[in-house]
Amino acid sequence: MRDVFHEQLDAVFGDLATICGQVETAVCQATKSLLEADVEIAEQVISADVDIDRARVEVEEQCFELLSLQQPVAGDLRVVVAALRMVTELERMGDLSVHVAKIARMRVPDVAVPAEIQPTVSRMAEVARDMVARVEQIIVHRDVSAAIELGRDDEIMDQLRRASFTQVLGDDWTHGVEAAVDIALLGRYYERIADHAVSIANRVVFVVTGEDPRAAASEA
Repeated sequence: MRDVFHEQLDAVFGDLATICGQVETAVCQATKSLLEADVEIAEQVISADVDIDRARVEVEEQCFELLSLQQPVAGDLRVVVAALRMVTELERMGDLSVHVAKIARMRVPDVAVPAEIQPTVSRMAEVARDMVARVEQIIVHRDVSAAIELGRDDEIMDQLRRASFTQVLGDDWTHGVEAAVDIALLGRYYERIADHAVSIANRVVFVVTGEDPRAAASEA
């Protein structure tokens, strides 16, 4: 009976990894629509979000079924609860990608990101995409070392966000308030994607070790 339960848990984590792949695609496509003012791609990202939402519901239903039928305790209960929280964060990452695509769509036929700040925004998008891709592998392999390393690398995103603020608030910014607001929002969206990736990685550490790396960091 427990073997069946653990097979079902493995299936849940497989589904979480699949959703990660969907989120990575959403981040890539939303960024492409943003930097190329491509309304068709933006619409695809927005429409495809329903698939991520549906996948979230399916994972939740699997978890609730495990809770009701298997009545897990201790470590097994920890895994199921972590999976529920992880799928919620993945769904939010998909929503953030949609927010990026909506900014792109709103500014078409213009490119929402002024040329001089495009390198910074592009780098933020790439860091976010890379973190999502790494989270997928962390989930698949339940890799504690990679999860801890991801948390350390989050500082790169924070530095990029600060750099974008410096550019927007500089005396040579000539693109007005509307563009400045767009850049501030985009920075927030990519930063939150990265934050969710780190949070999911931390949950994987908790699943494997029973210890919360955030608590350990605060104590240090």
